[in-house]
Amino acid sequence: MKISWNINESDIQKVKNVMKENDNFFLKNRRERNVEKNNIEINKNIIILNLMMCLLTSQQRSGPNSVVGKFLSLKPFPVTSELIAESENIESLIKQILQKNGLTRYINKISAFFAENIERIENENWNLISKLEFLNDNQSKETERELADFLNDWLKGFGPKQSRNFLQALGLTKYELPIDSRIASWLNDFGFPVSLTSSPLSDKGYYHFVSDVIQELCLKANVYPCELDAVIFSSFDNDEWTEKNIML
Repeated sequence: MKISWNINESDIQKVKNVMKENDNFFLKNRRERNVEKNNIEINKNIIILNLMMCLLTSQQRSGPNSVVGKFLSLKPFPVTSELIAESENIESLIKQILQKNGLTRYINKISAFFAENIERIENENWNLISKLEFLNDNQSKETERELADFLNDWLKGFGPKQSRNFLQALGLTKYELPIDSRIASWLNDFGFPVSLTSSPLSDKGYYHFVSDVIQELCLKANVYPCELDAVIFSSFDNDEWTEKNIML
């Protein structure tokens, strides 16, 4: 069974309008990394930073002026592969670093998930790096979704949204996007044919269904889903994003 979506000129114009209204540094940065593939880095410390970002931003505000945003923007970032290698208790280490930086919400869960994920990655001898490099060299709708689904199943505390958030932040995706409450709210206002809430999006099949519609809409509007995600995401932050505070 195949669903046929009727995307009309009014729908396409709505996408073009939101792109024009939010033509900012956040969108520029997203284009440079995810579309033009500039400054792509894949190494242990970049992976660690993005693992932390995904866990911290899962259920709390992460704008540039938030506590989470400021922590993720620290240079140098306090959690490194060297520090982890020297630690006898990674979960305790992460908890201490988060507390020191004023991050106490979900701290036990985040620390536990991070420690378990790092252990899984290290047990696989950081083979994740080769998977990410393969996607960077062989990018398509299919390869993006395949790796996103793998991360969804493999990493603790992720799910469909954060697995795509992880890949997008690394600059490795154009088609698969993290569908969060902002995207759902925008799509509902847009007139999406199914009323969206966050809960069903935890189901992989339902997530694919919604993502397919977004990809089709973006194709007709001649934009990449990662670009639409950037303008919708930044539109909720009241122009707080600037050239200096783009986190990743």
